[in-house]
Amino acid sequence: MRSLVQMMRFTVIDAMGTASFAGPGHGLKILVAGCSRGPETLNGLLEVVRRYDMAFVDRVRGELARFDEHVVRDDQSTIDDWLDQRHAIDQPAFRVFDQRLRNLSLLPEKLGIVLFNLPEQRIVQIQNAYGEVLRRDRGRIRERGAPVNRYYHYDLPSSWQLLP
Repeated sequence: MRSLVQMMRFTVIDAMGTASFAGPGHGLKILVAGCSRGPETLNGLLEVVRRYDMAFVDRVRGELARFDEHVVRDDQSTIDDWLDQRHAIDQPAFRVFDQRLRNLSLLPEKLGIVLFNLPEQRIVQIQNAYGEVLRRDRGRIRERGAPVNRYYHYDLPSSWQLLP
């Protein structure tokens, strides 16, 4: 997938912490659509988004599960080991525990980086080379990663801030 699809970094903040993952550009639209449903947690956001692109969500959840298997929040050596091996893994998702992981979570992919702050209802387009984020839009549902002839629609409430 990495060699065929240009990626964007998505960093999601909820009350439990921060997670970061890379995904295809259309992930931006489905995550904005997911936010329109008012999720309070990363898991809630992914559950909504799963209706639009199951393969994308399953990949992110799998990568976070692998990260959780290998990295212990309070064991610096596990974070060091993961950072040393990170480049051998194709676009892993990870949780942010320290400043090095925070810095990594803010590095853009080819299409940029967008931050989703769920408690503050704020979407921050740090760098967006994919396309304009709209408050009201539609997108194609994907099955096994491919677009099909079905659409989802969303209308992001005015309580959400869209920042450059």
